[in-house]
Amino acid sequence: MRVLVAPDKFKGSLTARQAGEAMAAGVRSVLPEAEVTVLPIADGGEGTCEVALAAGARPESTVVRGPLDEHVTADWALFDDGRAVLETARASGLALVTPTPETAAAAHCFGSGELVRAALDAGAHEVVVGIGGSAMTDGGSGALRALGARVLDADGRDLPLGGLALRDAAAVDLSGLEPRLAHASISFACDVDSPLTGPHGAAVVFAPQKGADPALVAALDAALRRWAEVLREATGVDVDVPGAGAAGGLPAAFLACAPLLGAPVRLRNGFDLVADLLGLAEAVAGADLVLTGEGSLDAQSLRGKGPIGVADLAAGSGIDVLAVAGVVTADRAALAGHGVVGAAACADLAPDVASAIGEAARWTRLAAERAVADWVAARPALRQR
Repeated sequence: MRVLVAPDKFKGSLTARQAGEAMAAGVRSVLPEAEVTVLPIADGGEGTCEVALAAGARPESTVVRGPLDEHVTADWALFDDGRAVLETARASGLALVTPTPETAAAAHCFGSGELVRAALDAGAHEVVVGIGGSAMTDGGSGALRALGARVLDADGRDLPLGGLALRDAAAVDLSGLEPRLAHASISFACDVDSPLTGPHGAAVVFAPQKGADPALVAALDAALRRWAEVLREATGVDVDVPGAGAAGGLPAAFLACAPLLGAPVRLRNGFDLVADLLGLAEAVAGADLVLTGEGSLDAQSLRGKGPIGVADLAAGSGIDVLAVAGVVTADRAALAGHGVVGAAACADLAPDVASAIGEAARWTRLAAERAVADWVAARPALRQR
């Protein structure tokens, strides 16, 4: 029997790889002769580099400017075929700052642009950017400047980095933009449809969690509107489109430059992007049983998160899916609609929450063991083998 174990991270407890190894141990305790493959997944945000490494990419590391100009060592991944995988969280992440109005106003993504340059230096022809957990609301202006652009005020002087400074933007000079961008496609893992500005835009929806108070939210939104105007004047591209508000508006700057460069810039569903990167559909199709899961399998999971994406792929091929999670609160009938025929939760086995979190690998292994044992028990042909 061929079993594929493809979980997302158990946030705060286990990485996707650690969860996968624990689940695989549970599978082997019930099916000792099974051929078990572990393929960690991600939804295109934090953890995307990790799953790329698990899929055979090699680790890379670059020292960049963090969101407040401090030096940050940012890890990324590079496949031998020239595909690079980056995360904004590693270079420009919210975890690298203490959220306050001051940091929300000044944070930038210059370091994320430096990672793109590092990927080009390494010969990458395709750059995949996971854009979760960002600290900035600068419309991608920092990254663009790291790649050779200049953002100028009315007197032709370079503006300071940061989102709030964009309220004084008068022009963007793209003449020094990194020419190698013309030979590399860039894909952003984008699971939100927020435009750059307005009531559903980058500042209004996301800046409060980055430390912005109501007055700063309004100022940042106005600054992004000015930035959109400057980009449109320079390139003719309207960047205030669905998805452009992700990661503080990072994709907007690259969408504006795409026609000038001639290279594709894409906004893609995070799970779909990662699935293609890993060859997940092929791995699922070659399995007899699939296990997936995440820390909390809940109603939000049913709206297209990674484990449900895995389940849908398997169900499309008529393959049974078992879900293992820290907690399972998603409606069981709804899970069954995605091909999940069984589920087990660490919280149902551990004596208390502290144990479930502190010994997450142990309880994940036992939960997987329970799910597989129940699955086997329901199949007389398997019990007789």
